[in-house]
Amino acid sequence: MAIHAHPDDESSKAAATLAKYADEGHEVMVATLTGGERGDILNPAMDKPGVMENIEEVRREEMAAAAAALGVQHRWLGFVDSGLPEGDPLPPLPEGCFALVPLDEATEPLVKAIRDFRPHVIITYDENGGYPHPDHIKTHEVSMAAWTAAGDPAAYPEAGEPWTPLKMYYTHGFIRDRILSFSEEFEKTGQESPFKEWLAKWQRNQGDMMGRVTTQVECAEYFPQRDDALRAHATQIDPNGFFFAVPLEWQQRLWPTEEFELAQTRVQTDLPENDLFSGIEQ
Repeated sequence: MAIHAHPDDESSKAAATLAKYADEGHEVMVATLTGGERGDILNPAMDKPGVMENIEEVRREEMAAAAAALGVQHRWLGFVDSGLPEGDPLPPLPEGCFALVPLDEATEPLVKAIRDFRPHVIITYDENGGYPHPDHIKTHEVSMAAWTAAGDPAAYPEAGEPWTPLKMYYTHGFIRDRILSFSEEFEKTGQESPFKEWLAKWQRNQGDMMGRVTTQVECAEYFPQRDDALRAHATQIDPNGFFFAVPLEWQQRLWPTEEFELAQTRVQTDLPENDLFSGIEQ
């Protein structure tokens, strides 16, 4: 089960891994905590009459298409997108949004989803949310609470029979070394790297998440399905933008894996891993 804050997050974070395991016969579920109702239209081609006015319905249709592209099951958990606050000082979050729901109340629907689906492996965000969106940070908090509560008969007794997941991973998509390898390939071929300025800023302000990675899953052959899922989220993903800046062949050759951090485990496993199911009897 991959737990995400908004529709489109599942396609930009470890999507090829989901497609790989689904293709190999595993049951794979994406649980989306909010409807993405406060998302902006990030693809200029979709900035047209009727889209923003019906954004909730549009994003539901996009999510269904993305799930089909990846070959996974999908479940909405029904919370309301908090939006990404901007400004200095930041404005207050909107009343009733996911980030303001008390943790106990926000955890129960996810516990029910886990007990219904009965996953062995859970994928979610780290303590920083992957990036500091309030819904991503709340998703981390809810995921950690549900990891503990799902197998506890005393917790949320109305949410179904207890189920104890065996491993939890954080997904790490923004790996500096990965972007650097692509940037160097642009330069080798005599092209200007679209990542040059970003890498310089990254070097000044950020460490590389690769130091936290415990598990790399080879999934290059599923990059096309990942890209189909990304394109399905047409309001959020510009086909001429960042996600498609690097030729697919370069990605498959230079960095054929997706990266994870083993955050919790109830089984014995040897690190580093190349399989999220390492240590789990199948």
